[in-house]
Amino acid sequence: MSGSHDHHHSHDHSHDHSHAHDDERWKHDGVRVIPGNQLDSNVPSTSGMDRKAAINFARVGAQKLWAGTVTIRPDAKTGAHHHGHLESVIYVVKGKARMRWGEHLQFTAEAGPGDFIFVPPYVPHQEINASPDEVLECVLVRSDGEAVAINLDIEPVEKPETVLWVDPIHRDPAEKA
Repeated sequence: MSGSHDHHHSHDHSHDHSHAHDDERWKHDGVRVIPGNQLDSNVPSTSGMDRKAAINFARVGAQKLWAGTVTIRPDAKTGAHHHGHLESVIYVVKGKARMRWGEHLQFTAEAGPGDFIFVPPYVPHQEINASPDEVLECVLVRSDGEAVAINLDIEPVEKPETVLWVDPIHRDPAEKA
């Protein structure tokens, strides 16, 4: 682009801007802070985990997001479940997460503090606290303001296959170049 920016657009200031209406609207429909000690535990539950909602349609009118926390006791694991058409992101705050997924929970991967986990729609999965003595604490975000959790009755394979997440740039360290 050459320097031919059009400076001839003048904003018409003759009409009345009613800021009072905007102020009232933004005051109540603007930014919301949800204190960590006021999360809502009245959410669809899966055995083995303590889910709490911070951001959802019921609480703040969120249309496209659900966010909250998940706590899993040491050595505990959740029942197998999926979240329907929703995409999920899990951020590990504290502890060691082991995810299992697949029709028979035959795949597994681990994540620690600072790691993000992405779970696509309809993927059967199970969260496991891989630590015998530390609570697993995660933040959870989903792609709709309503929570969906479909609990599944899956017979897991005995030894799941470990899957190292490898993107096109980072090679699997076990793979010889």
